[in-house]
Amino acid sequence: MRLKRFTGRNSKRNSIGVVQRKTLLLLLAGISLGCAGSPRAQWRVLKELHREWEKINRQSLERAIQSLYESKLLVARKNHDGTVTMELNDAGRKRALTFNAGAMKIKRPQKWDGQWRVVLFDVPEERKRDRDALRFHLKKLGMHELQKSVFVHPFECRDEIDFIVELHDLRPHVRFLSAHSVDNALHLKKIFGV
Repeated sequence: MRLKRFTGRNSKRNSIGVVQRKTLLLLLAGISLGCAGSPRAQWRVLKELHREWEKINRQSLERAIQSLYESKLLVARKNHDGTVTMELNDAGRKRALTFNAGAMKIKRPQKWDGQWRVVLFDVPEERKRDRDALRFHLKKLGMHELQKSVFVHPFECRDEIDFIVELHDLRPHVRFLSAHSVDNALHLKKIFGV
């Protein structure tokens, strides 16, 4: 009971992904169990299924590591004992941080300090993707868009903004201000509940 990769002219269309392989393996095991006449034969099929399942998981992990290495997101470091340690390089850390950016939140203090945090940016047109990503992250953080390139929030968020700015390498194009008053403060207070 071994699964083999389909081959053909169009390998993209004919190759089977991990999930499909696991599904086929489970279906194959179900058919095999149904055809096995004795509990002993069924037990042999289950043991083989377990071995194949572990092998698929190991292969999946190995492929993922190889893919990250080929993408230059990992570096290999040889240890004195002959083993190899894979580590994230700067590009890999940046990619990992990208995923964490979606989980960031601005903490709400018990009492508002009366300051408005304002983010202004002027990102050149040739960096439109980075500009759109910055705008997306600011909205996701809960900042209010006053204009296309001006966002405001009542709570301390300097660290979060710095993180997003560094993530997209936009330091020369972004400014962060603290303001005591804003002309539409009543409207903003309603939005943020302060």
